[in-house]
Amino acid sequence: MRLALAVLIALATTPARACDLALILAVDVSGSVDEDEYAIQRDGLARALADSVVREALVNARARVAVVQWTGASRQAVTVPWTAVEDHEAAHRLAATVAADPRVWWQYSTAIGEAIALSLEMFQEVPECRRRVIDISGDGTSNEGRMPAGFRPALTAAGVTINAVVIETDERDLTGYFWENVIHGPGAFVVTAAGFEQYAARIREKLIREVADQIGALTVPDATAPVRY
Repeated sequence: MRLALAVLIALATTPARACDLALILAVDVSGSVDEDEYAIQRDGLARALADSVVREALVNARARVAVVQWTGASRQAVTVPWTAVEDHEAAHRLAATVAADPRVWWQYSTAIGEAIALSLEMFQEVPECRRRVIDISGDGTSNEGRMPAGFRPALTAAGVTINAVVIETDERDLTGYFWENVIHGPGAFVVTAAGFEQYAARIREKLIREVADQIGALTVPDATAPVRY
């Protein structure tokens, strides 16, 4: 509650910019994610986008938002193309579109690097946006295609930050893996959900933090360092 109030105060005193944020929401649909778990991700993401604090921040940032579903190598798709969120009506439409987004693939591997590669290409379509963020959710390590850490030079050159929501379902310390291999950029962070049932709350926290410049300063002592939750 205090975080949400702080965000609203910060947004109220911040002038709107011309596309401050381009945000790609990259959703894991690999074989380890069953139909119910995909629905939890989809519905949780839609509710988070409709949240009043998230919505206000997206509008203030005149954000461009897109959704990518990803699984094995050569299986990544833009299921919600770049959408301008310049008013609350647009934000509600985006949330409704995400809530109705059908799953594209089942029963394939996990290629996080390939999801990053597609996302990097997509940012060329929104050159006017000042900040570029890839928001990856996943419940497994990369086991196919190019490894995610290999994209760090390209991410740095393009000014792209990667944050993550990790869905822990066993004892593998997936959070540690994403910390070491996936997230990237100043202030990059990992939010951990202990199972799919926590996903909705965690994605809301994550979106609140990454859609506004002020969030890092409000919640993290050193906003230039990655933060592990």
